[in-house]
Amino acid sequence: MGLAPEGISLSSSDNPRLAPPPATIESSPVSFPADPFPATPVAPPASTENPVWTGWDVLQIAGLTLATLFIAQLLIVLGALHFAFPHQSFMEVAQKPSLALLSELLTYVAVALYMILLVQGKYHARFWQAIRWNWPGMAGISLVGLGVLMLGLDVLGRFLPMPKNTPFDQFFAHRSDAYLTAIFAVTLGPLMEEVFFRGFLYPVLARRMGAFWGILLTALPFGLIHMVQYGYAWGAVLIIFLVGVVLTAVRARTKSVASSFLAHVGYNGTLMVLAAWATDGFRHMDKAGILLLCR
Repeated sequence: MGLAPEGISLSSSDNPRLAPPPATIESSPVSFPADPFPATPVAPPASTENPVWTGWDVLQIAGLTLATLFIAQLLIVLGALHFAFPHQSFMEVAQKPSLALLSELLTYVAVALYMILLVQGKYHARFWQAIRWNWPGMAGISLVGLGVLMLGLDVLGRFLPMPKNTPFDQFFAHRSDAYLTAIFAVTLGPLMEEVFFRGFLYPVLARRMGAFWGILLTALPFGLIHMVQYGYAWGAVLIIFLVGVVLTAVRARTKSVASSFLAHVGYNGTLMVLAAWATDGFRHMDKAGILLLCR
């Protein structure tokens, strides 16, 4: 085997046959700079409400209430005209407080059954748990006290245009009617109002628009439904609206419809006690100046 010519190295790169293979360049993933303008996530409304029902369900409940109340009043008045007051006019019988309270009682029973069937039948949820009843226990005493303190809102009536006479006055024209109204005002009345407004309506509004607007927009129809009772006096409606704001704020803060119910009972109960005290047990309704404060 001969030697290589002088000056030529066997390991030199000049010799293509014996040169080491070229190095392989490994590819690495290309990294891109972070997005200088990242998308800002839209924060959801500040509310933890997530009811199983929808806003359409709430509208159906409201429509059912109005329709049932109209039909119940019509049937009861026609029945009373035929069996009890055959010599009185339709309007005279329709204005009797006892018949109006009976109509409301039947309406509330029908609407309550529909609410229960809606929640438990359609959405398969426990009714009291779904509306967040959440009984507050011993703390309920302070909530009743809050309702008493809310009477301070009625002081605004001294500075607002308030009517001297309203359709609601007829509920206190006779002692028996006054007692029935007082019992209704601290039991079934606030219960159904709280279940609908703070139990069904508020969580739907709060889920969509947040707690703040949910509170205001729940208190607004709460005040407006009392407009007819108080002769369309905006001063009285404003006071009830403010009461509704406090009640809905209690519901939002405590996550409990039972809490707003107790505050509602405290408010209505205080009004009824003051009215009974001022009229000597509803005997002398001519002394019922306190009823102006109730408006």
